[in-house]
Amino acid sequence: MTRREILLQAGATMGAGAAALAASQDAASAEAAKEPFQFCLNTSTIRGQKLGLVEEIKIAAQAGYNAIEPWIGEIDEYVKSGGSLKDLARQIGDQGLSMASAIGFAQWIVDDDQQRAKGLEEAKRSMDLVAQLGGRRIAAPPAGATDQTGLNLDKAAERYRALLELGDRMGVVPQIEVWGFSKNLSRLNETVYVAVGSGHPRACLLLDVYHLYKGGSSFESLRLLGGAGLEVFHINDYPASPPREKISDADRVYPGDGVAPLDQLFRDLRAAGFRGTLSLELFNRGYWQQDALTVARTGLEKMKAALDKTR
Repeated sequence: MTRREILLQAGATMGAGAAALAASQDAASAEAAKEPFQFCLNTSTIRGQKLGLVEEIKIAAQAGYNAIEPWIGEIDEYVKSGGSLKDLARQIGDQGLSMASAIGFAQWIVDDDQQRAKGLEEAKRSMDLVAQLGGRRIAAPPAGATDQTGLNLDKAAERYRALLELGDRMGVVPQIEVWGFSKNLSRLNETVYVAVGSGHPRACLLLDVYHLYKGGSSFESLRLLGGAGLEVFHINDYPASPPREKISDADRVYPGDGVAPLDQLFRDLRAAGFRGTLSLELFNRGYWQQDALTVARTGLEKMKAALDKTR
């Protein structure tokens, strides 16, 4: 071959390689546009099998999730049994997972100054655990104020800001959570008021299908929210019976097996620009009697099927 022929052939080969790479990147971009959400397993879904956090991580990966959402109590148990946080973080990464968030119950919102100070210390401890595991978020429910009446929401906003500022130092974002059974922050409007009133740039909500229903919030109101204020959304479904006043966490069912308006929910989340994590959170005792991997896989399949209906 002449030098000119060799150069022409090399150029054609390089061009074909570049075209193949571009096609691969386009396909990946198309897939991301098709489904912009990450899928996470909240470990409460298989808590009743009592497998321990290490096994739950393996199951989440085997079932096909992108992330896991453990509870602080589980992390504490792992450490108490001699486990290393460094090893646990490596196991999460080795399984191809990220840590989307964690569930903690620090009493940051209460009126009592001493109790609230202890709550912030607990929040700091919990955030440290999350950060060591590579996580960036933690739930911030109204723990300690669920039975209190007359909580001042402006003061709650100040306290949420203090929690967010602690999170700035720890590298972990506390997500203020709606709890439908609580006497405070049981409704979306209350929780949004506190988040907005905090005046902090990283204020965000942690919402849950069941809790929105239990507290009597309108799913239509989600259209008013922007995606930037939502990073993790707990996904589940609820049956028509028992009625809302009597329904409990244990009544949660797989997405699509109940009467929640999931079709509209997912459409509204997409329209709002939500590109975060959908975390399956169930407490169904019937599921706890089944094989944990089967439950995790079934939950993911049903979550994806519910999403597919809205494309």
